[in-house]
Amino acid sequence: MLSRFLLIILLQGITLGATINTIQYDKNKVPVVYEKFNALPIFNLQLVFKNSGYIIDGEKYGITNLTAHLLNEGTKKDGSVKFARKLESKAISIHSENGFETFVIEVSCLKSEYKEALKLLDKLLSNPNTSNKTIDKLKLMQISKIKQKEDDFDNLASKQLKSILFKDTPLAHSNSGEIKTINNITKKDIKKHLEQILNINNLIVVVGGDIEYDTIANDIKPILKRLSLAPTTTNNHKVNVNNKPTNTTLNKQTQQAYIYFGSPFNINFDDKDTYKAKVASFILGGSGFGSRLMEEIRVKQGLAYSAYGNIINHKSRSYFTGYLQTKLENTTKAKELVQTIVDEFIKNGVTKKELDDAKKFLLGSEPLRTETFSQRQNRAFNLYYQGFPLDYLSLELELINNLKLEDLNNYIKSHKEISLLSYSIITNNKQKNKGK
Repeated sequence: MLSRFLLIILLQGITLGATINTIQYDKNKVPVVYEKFNALPIFNLQLVFKNSGYIIDGEKYGITNLTAHLLNEGTKKDGSVKFARKLESKAISIHSENGFETFVIEVSCLKSEYKEALKLLDKLLSNPNTSNKTIDKLKLMQISKIKQKEDDFDNLASKQLKSILFKDTPLAHSNSGEIKTINNITKKDIKKHLEQILNINNLIVVVGGDIEYDTIANDIKPILKRLSLAPTTTNNHKVNVNNKPTNTTLNKQTQQAYIYFGSPFNINFDDKDTYKAKVASFILGGSGFGSRLMEEIRVKQGLAYSAYGNIINHKSRSYFTGYLQTKLENTTKAKELVQTIVDEFIKNGVTKKELDDAKKFLLGSEPLRTETFSQRQNRAFNLYYQGFPLDYLSLELELINNLKLEDLNNYIKSHKEISLLSYSIITNNKQKNKGK
């Protein structure tokens, strides 16, 4: 355990300089996560639309991802090539992407070009490239990527596991969507979806670099005019995780077995005990060598090259998940060993050595996660997004440093649901039988 003096010295290296502000636009107060960084003449802007990832795909699986790609195709007037040349000539990057919960448009450039970057962003939002030719090209590319992944057994096992854990929810489907639904997406669908995504009520502005806050707060207002004024924010909801253990196996032409597993972990994203979950996750499977899963499955039993497991905790879902690869003939043994390891983890908790080692790593490595401007900017956004104060990092590390073995083990024992494991396995029974 670190002394309080050493901990204070450590925390001084990871203090975030971000502030939370608001921009008043019409009747809207848009939150702004701002961080000044004058070590380099750079500018970075992220328009983050919460509750606007593929959680809102509805029955049109893949439409949000398709819409993100569309915004990377330039304006309808210039087309993708001419617009890209305008960006390249000024070393400006404008890129859109989405996750499950959020949709992000990011702009980065040198400080000297930020006004030009905002002008190009304004043109993009006012005249996105919704030509039939572009949409058809993007649909074809997305379908091609889906087909290419049909023989990616890691992807297939992961996708199958999500369909089990998140049955009848948006998470049961992938970000890329499905071939049938993508084929049926129309230009009208995308235009309507884009308007739904670019909702100023869902907007969080993340901005920083070598620029003053008052300057960017004023210069960004023309961009806000391009956003839709839906009456309310899109509601977010937590996705339930299947608590009935389910096993699904697919036979493929593979030379090894892919075992993916997952279970519920009942915690809210802003729970006061999230730091305990972080430590427990690290010890069980998140630390690589030294974790329970790696030590028992690879080091002691020699059943896999690697084995990982992590507790995932987001606004929309919380669960435990992991994976390993093993020889075909070891499939059943490896699967049973995973269950045994998790059951024993819940029953007996962790050792003092495991806790001490976890503390050393988590406390010592944290400064590395905030050493660059982009890391600090993203960390500040995540803290705000999750509802934590911007100084929460310091508090969390102090909580981890002071965490007692008894308290952690009581916490672990209170989450028996983690043992309700479901499995998604890709194997080759014909090859196994041949080996026998």
